[in-house]
Amino acid sequence: MPTEPSGHSQSTSRAESAGESDVARPFKGFATRAIRKGQDPCRSTGSTIVPIYQTATFTQEAVGVHKGFDYSRSGNPTRSALETALADLEGARFGSAFGSGMAAVNGATSSFLRAGDHIVATRDIYGGTFRLFSDVLPRFGIETTYVDMADLAATRAAIQPNTKLLWIETPTNPLLTLIDIRAICALRRPGQIVVVDNTFCSPFFQRPLELGADVVMHSTTKYINGHSDVVGGIVITDNADLAAQVAFHQNAVGAVPGPQDAFLTLRGAKTLALRMREHERNAQAVAAWLATRDDVSAVYYPGLPGHPQHELAKRQMHGFGGVVSFRVRGEATRALELAKLTRVFNLATSLGGVESLICSPATMTHGSVPLAKKAELGITPDLVRLSVGIEDIEDIIDDLESALDATLEEALVPA
Repeated sequence: MPTEPSGHSQSTSRAESAGESDVARPFKGFATRAIRKGQDPCRSTGSTIVPIYQTATFTQEAVGVHKGFDYSRSGNPTRSALETALADLEGARFGSAFGSGMAAVNGATSSFLRAGDHIVATRDIYGGTFRLFSDVLPRFGIETTYVDMADLAATRAAIQPNTKLLWIETPTNPLLTLIDIRAICALRRPGQIVVVDNTFCSPFFQRPLELGADVVMHSTTKYINGHSDVVGGIVITDNADLAAQVAFHQNAVGAVPGPQDAFLTLRGAKTLALRMREHERNAQAVAAWLATRDDVSAVYYPGLPGHPQHELAKRQMHGFGGVVSFRVRGEATRALELAKLTRVFNLATSLGGVESLICSPATMTHGSVPLAKKAELGITPDLVRLSVGIEDIEDIIDDLESALDATLEEALVPA
């Protein structure tokens, strides 16, 4: 249980809610911090695990006199423990948890923007983010320019006098293009904010704040929780002024996770290091195997030496992640057919769980993106995205092999 945790009604750092032992003797290792940071035993009961504070309100000793919490929308001890732990994994002091990844995306943009402001965003971003930026924010006078951020000259040219925010997603979804975070941060002008969606990597494989970003966000639904049983998001920064803006937005809008969701996410985060190692090991093997098949026309995975930004991946990331995308040769329906035939891979939206998932980005994750835009980006019906789980690699590859072989008649395999 955090010591002296504070709600949004106070200006103190959430990091101050961590146990005194954290301050006196900081933990060095990532896995240790994931298990220990902000999660000292409860001083009242000795509970080893942070309890689920399933309460809407907190009894006050007198008017305005309380133990750091007054109403669970503004702050809850279970949520505060989660925010402290995840912020620390990104090397920061401040975190604000949200009820979904998209609520976190909104928190990482609307907290800082006003009518007339402008966003420069990675062009092949998650479909939900594209929908928010293209269909919702313009109603409030906020416009977005999409650009290939791997092209620094094009990114520089897209920055306007009213640009307030640079939105990076790296690796991108679903084509796994890498954006050089340091290089984009070098383009930042005074008053501009760089935000990185770090969902695909998790803080185990990439820490954008260390590379110069101002803010990092996650859909905690994915790798951080890791068990496909809770929806959530978080916005993290080490800048106190930006953190205060996000915390104000979080409290004012109220799109917060309940204590049960916070508890499950915190529990999942404890095994993040172990899971990410297995995700990467299996994904690397899957990508290498797919690259050997004649009926697969392209494989997208930063860990392959043939990936055009493999060297950047080695510099910027601490591992290559668990997502692999590939294209199949053949009829337009082949990708859809093979996705229905897998047994280890569940046909489902989302990623980052311990179980393997397969999806068609063109019709599922990016269904909200206009058809012409998808064609321009290469998000076409032949594209398949895999979230490679932590099952035995033999079963994973056997499953893909069976599905690909079963649809081989539809493939246009060169002689």
